[in-house]
Amino acid sequence: MEEAALFIHPTAKVSPDARIHPSTRGTKIRIGAHSEIYDFVVIRAVGGTGDIEIGEHCYINPHSTLYSGSGIRMGNYVLVGPHVAIVPANHAFDRRDTPIRHQGFSPSKGGVVIGDDVWIGANATLLDGARIGKGAVIAAGAVVDGEVPPYQVWGGVPARFLKQRP
Repeated sequence: MEEAALFIHPTAKVSPDARIHPSTRGTKIRIGAHSEIYDFVVIRAVGGTGDIEIGEHCYINPHSTLYSGSGIRMGNYVLVGPHVAIVPANHAFDRRDTPIRHQGFSPSKGGVVIGDDVWIGANATLLDGARIGKGAVIAAGAVVDGEVPPYQVWGGVPARFLKQRP
């Protein structure tokens, strides 16, 4: 039996003002139990073959955008602030004789992986290759494209270590 392209657990809540765009190419979007997707969130299967997996008890705040790209795997109890962008894909731009739009995508850096009990502050951006460890905090406005160890607070552009969580 083939799994549906879009699965929303019956206990999850998705605002009628959120926009979820399932794939036409087989990418899967899964929203776990008791998770909440608020107003004006966009979840879109685009570019690449990665799935979007949102764990249990996750909260995606208004105006956040999640693109499938090379995949997003979000643990449980993840808090995503408003206006967060999770974009696990990069456009290729090596050629000057071809518009960037027609150059496709750069090779995957493995998608975005977010551990359990993570807080991602407002306006943060997580790029392809971001790995956020359990219990980490990403400060508002940070741009992350690499590894954030568990229980650390990172912020800035590009994101850097700020402090250990007590």
